[in-house]
Amino acid sequence: MSDRLPGFSTLAVHAGAQPDPTTGARATPIYQTTSFVFNDADHAASLFGLQAFGNIYTRIGNPTNAVLEERVAALEGGTAALAVASGHAAQVVVLQQLLQPGDEFIAARKLYGGSINQFTHAFKSFGWNVVWADPDDIASFERAVTPRTKAIFIESIANPAGGITDIEAISTVARKAGVPLIVDNTLASPYLIRPIDHGADIVVHSLTKFLGGHGNSLGGIIVDAGTFDWSTGGKYPMLSEPRPEYHGIRLQETFGNFAFAIACRVLGLRDLGPALSPFNAFMILTGIETLPLRMQKHCDNAKAVAEFLVGHPAVASVSYAALPSDKYNQLARKYAPKGAGAVFTFSLKGGYDAGVSLVSKLQLFSHLANVGDTRSLVIHPASTTHSQLDDAAKIKSGAGPDVVRLSIGIEDKEDLIADLEQALGA
Repeated sequence: MSDRLPGFSTLAVHAGAQPDPTTGARATPIYQTTSFVFNDADHAASLFGLQAFGNIYTRIGNPTNAVLEERVAALEGGTAALAVASGHAAQVVVLQQLLQPGDEFIAARKLYGGSINQFTHAFKSFGWNVVWADPDDIASFERAVTPRTKAIFIESIANPAGGITDIEAISTVARKAGVPLIVDNTLASPYLIRPIDHGADIVVHSLTKFLGGHGNSLGGIIVDAGTFDWSTGGKYPMLSEPRPEYHGIRLQETFGNFAFAIACRVLGLRDLGPALSPFNAFMILTGIETLPLRMQKHCDNAKAVAEFLVGHPAVASVSYAALPSDKYNQLARKYAPKGAGAVFTFSLKGGYDAGVSLVSKLQLFSHLANVGDTRSLVIHPASTTHSQLDDAAKIKSGAGPDVVRLSIGIEDKEDLIADLEQALGA
């Protein structure tokens, strides 16, 4: 190609990949191996000492996974990426590099229920403390900052309610506090929103969702924006201080603007072990090739379904940012002009019982705990994904007792509307 920068769709198909040099295979092969042969003793020593790049053991890195990492980094506009076993694993590995026991991180209150549970309960055993803030009240993030704050965590499009987060405004708070902004971009995908363009320092995804897109493979990924100075104030010793396991290397000094991705690999993935299967990496890569086509159809279908629900007598309200009446519509126009995503919620006039009843009556929608599939999905969060929260916390997170969450697929929109119509009528 010329010096022209490839477009998004071209990157989704080609970034990170070349024909296999040995066989000429055009699709990225599945390197289904645990380990890799060294050229000689010096080569092995240089790999283990971080003096050379290469493959050692699939828990740390694998050629199939490497193509996936380079592709997502290119789509997000980052310097490097690390693929791991799940979105939850990505969050653990990221925060392990940033937090010491007793440290705090600020998180938006409107998050995926599993993240709320992970942050509130599981992370306590590490001595990591979450402080909640309201993404609709930027000042609440400023008020939450303390000397122990080491990061801010938000979702670009909040799960389950689909609200758009003002990334730039929260990035300003993070800059003032001298901490990195972590953005979970799962529901948007880089096709709709690229958080790094709006001030994010780290992006995470559940690859299981829209990037993979077919509901067949678990995975997670961490993207390093290369924008944060990890030596500032000695807050981040994992990156700024000599690492004894690597003969005193300072990761930021040695690896510069992709030091965080390296730290996640050689200090997080190496020791915690949440490795992504090369087979899953292959499946997710295949899904990413059609990401632009799928995401646009997801968004177009979602808007049509939301417009139908707005006018239905059994529906109390619809929360979807693409609707002109929605409180997040202006933010959607700014951050996601191509579409507000495919996941949104609506409230039923019949409350909790109506929500439970609806999911049992739908026929084309699958009732399960996932989003981002080619198939349309439905769940009643208050009885499932957010059931561990009390009613007040459910409401604050956008998952009140009367709320139903939809993940709109790529079927014909008329069939989706017909299924909802019969279930609501029943």
